[in-house]
Amino acid sequence: MNPGTSVANIARIPELNRRILFTLGMLIVYRIGCAIPTPGVDPAQIKQFFSEQGGGILNIFNLFSGGALERLSIFALGIMPYISASIIIQLLTAVVPQLEELKKEGEQGRRTITRYTRYGTVMLALIQGFLLSVALEGGAFGARSVIEPGWEFRFLAVTTLVTGTAFIMWLGEQITERGIGNGISLVIFSGIVVGIPSALSNVADLLRTDQLPPIGLLLLVAFMLAITATIVFFERAQRRIPIQYARRVVGRRVYGGGTTYFPLRLNSATVIPAIFASSLLIFPLSIAQWSNSEMVSDFVGDYLGFGTWTYNAAFAGLIIFFTYFYTGIVINPDDVAENIKKNGGYIPGIRPGKRTAEYIHRVLNRITLIGALYLATVCLLPLVLSARLGIPFAFGGTALLIVVGVGMDTVGQIEAHLLSRNYETLMQGTQVRGRRG
Repeated sequence: MNPGTSVANIARIPELNRRILFTLGMLIVYRIGCAIPTPGVDPAQIKQFFSEQGGGILNIFNLFSGGALERLSIFALGIMPYISASIIIQLLTAVVPQLEELKKEGEQGRRTITRYTRYGTVMLALIQGFLLSVALEGGAFGARSVIEPGWEFRFLAVTTLVTGTAFIMWLGEQITERGIGNGISLVIFSGIVVGIPSALSNVADLLRTDQLPPIGLLLLVAFMLAITATIVFFERAQRRIPIQYARRVVGRRVYGGGTTYFPLRLNSATVIPAIFASSLLIFPLSIAQWSNSEMVSDFVGDYLGFGTWTYNAAFAGLIIFFTYFYTGIVINPDDVAENIKKNGGYIPGIRPGKRTAEYIHRVLNRITLIGALYLATVCLLPLVLSARLGIPFAFGGTALLIVVGVGMDTVGQIEAHLLSRNYETLMQGTQVRGRRG
């Protein structure tokens, strides 16, 4: 589809216009909330702390919260409690028979699982909010970051932070239902994108002070373009399985027949594994950062400290695990084989039924391994180069993967709406010409 034609067609479809405007409106509301400070804290003191000492896990958490942590806003916890709760519920669904049955009940079961996820989000937000309020009183973000310490501040801070997370969760669900794209992914996307001007300003300062030579800047730009091109290539790559449909003769007419393809994406899990892996690693690191226990902080710092080899190994392992796990949720080879058989199709050289399911499962495992290794490489390579060579890669591969992946997914949904609209218009025109004839 021609990009210029697509942009022109968007203005002609009222429903698509409403969805896009609704999405933009919700994201603007989210950004406004990121600027409202939590009652009882001194935003200037916290911002000064981040400018002087913020780094490592704090920068990662601040990145995924869209800068809300740096301001200690009402959205300081971000969407990570919801993502962590989603991971826990999905893992439990695979091992708890009752949840597995709920998943198979269709829309009603999905609503029940969503309700459980919301409860889990509130519980995790309560824990993180309480730890954050205690850390604020303990001087973790500066000695004067809390105006009036005490249980009254703790109650007010925890209530505000939990409410903020619940509101972001609701906002993301509304975008998914009434807007365009995946709401939760777009919330994270917007938080990363707003940090681009600041990152460019930092690179300009490094260039102006000769800390980054011009050739280093060129290499940095070339590196980012190469990673972006790699992401686009792998996200669009497919393994197409040919499917042959048998012909049926009814009277003098021949129905069916022909060959089509069942596409298997190289990365069916998209950016979900990277988000899930980051969320799981941020959770213990945030607890260690905000707790007053030196033993907990030292243990987590030694074994899961940002940039350590154990952190990188755990990050890569979690990405590979969640790639296989989420792909298994999205694509069920048994269901695919059954649908092919019901429609009178078969894979050339493969018997219908169980053999077809085994073949699809085998192919899916192979391409998922390639997709998982690609995700792990893209997410880890910038971190390793930044730590070893001092390359000022502002966001890291995970953030770039999210930005490119979510952007492609959103554009794809817009194009799907345009194609659907064009198809409906074509069918209406064909029916009108048929009645006239």
